[in-house]
Amino acid sequence: MGTNSLSFESITDLDQQIEQLMQCKPLSEPQVRALCEKAKEILMQESNVQPVKSPVTICGDIHGQFHDLAELFRIGGKFFNSSVSDEGFVLNSLLRPVPNAFEDSSYSESSRLSLVRKLLVFVHCAVDSLIHCPDTNYLFMGDYVDRGYYSVETVTLLVALKVRYHQRITILRGNHESRQITQVYGFYDECLRKYGNANVWKIFTDLFDYFPLTALVESEIFCLHGGLSPTIETLDNIRNFDRVQEVPHEGAMCDLLWSDPDDRCGWGISPRGAGYTFGQDISEQFNHTNSLKLIARAHQLVMDGFNWAHEQKVVTIFSAPNYCYRCGNMASILEVDDCNGHTFIQFEPAPRRGEPDVTRRTPDYFLIGCRARDVIIDDKNYTIIYKNKICYIVVRTRFRPYAYNDTHNNDKDHYKFTTSDTRREREQDPPQTRRGPSIGGI
Repeated sequence: MGTNSLSFESITDLDQQIEQLMQCKPLSEPQVRALCEKAKEILMQESNVQPVKSPVTICGDIHGQFHDLAELFRIGGKFFNSSVSDEGFVLNSLLRPVPNAFEDSSYSESSRLSLVRKLLVFVHCAVDSLIHCPDTNYLFMGDYVDRGYYSVETVTLLVALKVRYHQRITILRGNHESRQITQVYGFYDECLRKYGNANVWKIFTDLFDYFPLTALVESEIFCLHGGLSPTIETLDNIRNFDRVQEVPHEGAMCDLLWSDPDDRCGWGISPRGAGYTFGQDISEQFNHTNSLKLIARAHQLVMDGFNWAHEQKVVTIFSAPNYCYRCGNMASILEVDDCNGHTFIQFEPAPRRGEPDVTRRTPDYFLIGCRARDVIIDDKNYTIIYKNKICYIVVRTRFRPYAYNDTHNNDKDHYKFTTSDTRREREQDPPQTRRGPSIGGI
C-alpha cells in the first residue's frame, strides 16, 4: 500500500465527513486533527511546483464564503471520483479474505456478515462515484480563509477533498494561509467562536506550511496566488527552496504570494508593503525562459471575476462573488480542457441561508474600495484605488499613490507612481531591508 492509500474504513469516514461539511457543519476538533495529519502526509510529497494534468478547473480566492464554494462545485462539478489505484487497493483488500471467510470454520458468522456488508457498501460507493465522476481536476490558488463567515467549514472541506481525492484536487498556499494574517482578518476569531479555543486554528496554520506554492498545468500554465519575484528566473529556482515555514516578510516565497502585475514596465515597489509589482516585460521574459503560455494567479479583486493583463500573458481569477457580501463583483473559474483550451465561467453569489454576525468587523476600507471612485479614506492610514477593474488597497505605507479617478482612465500620469519614483524608493530602501507587509491586501 502506498503512503497515500486509504483503508476502506478511512474512505467511509471521509465520505461521511465530506457529506457533513457540504451541509456547512464543522467537524469536531479530534476529526480536524486526524484529517490534517493525513493531509500533511500527502502534502509533504508534493513539489513547490506541483504538476497538474488537464482538464482542470482553476479557481481563485474563496475567503470563507462557503455557500459560494458550494456554488462553484455545482457549476464546475460537485462530486469527485477517486483514483483507480485507490479503489483497486480497497477492493483487493476486501476480496482477499473472502474465500477463507466462507471455508474456514474459525470465521464467525458475524465476521462473515461484516465482510459482506463492507463489500456491499464499497460497490455502492464505487458505482455512485462513477455516476458522478466529473471530467476535470480542481486547482485552487489560495486564500481559503478570512473575511467570510465560514472559513472553518471552507478550509476543512477543501482539505478533506484533498485527502479523499488527492490526485484530483490541488490546493496552493495564499498570503492568507499564514499565522500573522489569520489573527487579524477573521480565521483565528472564528476558530475561537466555534471551538472555544485556538487549537483548530493552530492545527490548520501548521498545515498551511506544507501547501505547495505553485502549480504547473501541462507544462504550459503556471499557477500561483500572487506573482513573480526578481530573485526567481526559472521554475527550478522555486523547486529548490524550503517552503515549510511561516510566510516571510520578504524574499522569493513572500513575493510568490504577494506580488501583482502592473501596466508599468519592470519591477516596482508594491503598495501592499510586501512583494513587488511586475510589468509586461517581466512576465514575457519569465514565460519565454520557462516555455510557458500563461501565468494564472489570484490575489486581487476583479469586478468581472477575471481580468487579462500583459496582452493575455497573465490572468487574474477571483472566485468569491459579492466579496465580503457587499462588493457586488462577479466570480469566475477558468476551465482548461484536455487540449489546453480556455473557458471562463462567471457566477453570482449563491442564495444565503442567513449569515451570522462576525465578532470582529472587517475594516470598511476593504468594502468601500470595491466601488471606490477617487476616494481617500482617513488620509493618515488608508488609500483606496479602483483602477482598470481592479481594487488596490494601500494601508499605512510610506509611499502613497493618489486615488485613481475613473474619469481619467486614459491619463496614466494620474496614477502617481512613476519609474523614477520606484527607482528612487529602491535606492533609499533596498529590498533586503524593507519592512514587512502592511497586511492590507486581498
